[in-house]
Amino acid sequence: MSGFISFAYQHDQLFAESVSLIDIANEFGTPCYVYSRAALTAAYQEFSRAFAGRDHLICYAVKANSNLAILNVLARLGSGFDIVSGGELQRVLKAGGNPRKIVFSGVGKNQEEMRAALAADILCFNIESEMELLRLNQIAQEMNKVAPVSLRVNPDVDAKTHPYISTGLKENKFGIPMAEAERIYHAARELSHVHITGLDCHIGSQLTEIDPFIEASNKMLNLLDRLESQGLHIAHLDLGGGLGIRYNQESPPSIKDYVAALCVTVGQRKQRILIEPGRSLVGNTGLLLTRVEYLKHAPHRNFAIVDAAMNDLMRPALYDAYHEILPVIKKAGAVSTYQVVGPVCETGDFIGHDRKLTLAKDDLLAVMSAGAYGMSMSSNYNTRPRAAEVMVDGDTVHLIRARETIEQLIASEKVLD
Repeated sequence: MSGFISFAYQHDQLFAESVSLIDIANEFGTPCYVYSRAALTAAYQEFSRAFAGRDHLICYAVKANSNLAILNVLARLGSGFDIVSGGELQRVLKAGGNPRKIVFSGVGKNQEEMRAALAADILCFNIESEMELLRLNQIAQEMNKVAPVSLRVNPDVDAKTHPYISTGLKENKFGIPMAEAERIYHAARELSHVHITGLDCHIGSQLTEIDPFIEASNKMLNLLDRLESQGLHIAHLDLGGGLGIRYNQESPPSIKDYVAALCVTVGQRKQRILIEPGRSLVGNTGLLLTRVEYLKHAPHRNFAIVDAAMNDLMRPALYDAYHEILPVIKKAGAVSTYQVVGPVCETGDFIGHDRKLTLAKDDLLAVMSAGAYGMSMSSNYNTRPRAAEVMVDGDTVHLIRARETIEQLIASEKVLD
């Protein structure tokens, strides 16, 4: 169970902090997302301590998990937020986030989202194209505002991660090409309703090596030095996020080593450092609790059919991602190799392949490392209500999202007259 703080066995029974997962399943049903407040707090504080007095802002990537309770815990700790939609902006504000600690990323911000962010007086817009820059200047002029901007520059660095979550190569849709950056910065300086405040890059997610971070940072620092030599003042340097976590056999850099490497690379430059961690803050602070519905022993494969499915946890189907699957109660008995699958009518509906488990009907399983991109990517495919979410705080369990009902799912639909 390496990497899972706050989740541990006590007398062969798996607990979240001081609460048995059996008790959580009995009270809230399954499937159910379970988060640890202590683990979330510890992850944030590890990032904060790693900067050791250096001027910085940790902007949590809201897309990783946008539950209001998680956002509120982070806001209380002093976190900033990296958002990619108007909906995420509303979530952060509702959860008590400071708008002056919000950066707005994303390649397709629409006019309504820009207006809402300008009205909220956010810290910075991360601009991803020249056309977006011109639109923001126009909208800010209409609102009699000046928009703080940073250009997201694409450094063309291979993040060595899954191609779907690699964002820093020249063929990706993200960011402004490095060769265009200086020209667009100078163009931005001539616009009356934008104010240049930062320089930004982000190369991908679930990065397990430090070298791509350093390569991208060095490219950005070279650009920063050129811009400053040309009279452009850059107040902050946003080096993105993407630090990976351990799901199985990965060995990503520690938070301390990652931050230290970035700070050494930046050197004596005075710019404030922004980072945008998501998965590395919440990934190992949550699990998905599920129950075995049926065991199906076929001639060539054994199937454990559970009540969680690809609509609850999309990562295995989408990325062929690995999540450790643990029994909630350790028990003696014959071990079999199972395909752990859900009830959705897709062959791609699986939670894990070839897992060696001792199982019986109604057993509870914990799908680990599900705090990031689990609930936030869930859907209602097959008209399945989304799972409940709970947060454990010591010996107390808080319901932070009630399980949906079928009635809620179909309430907004109408049949023809």
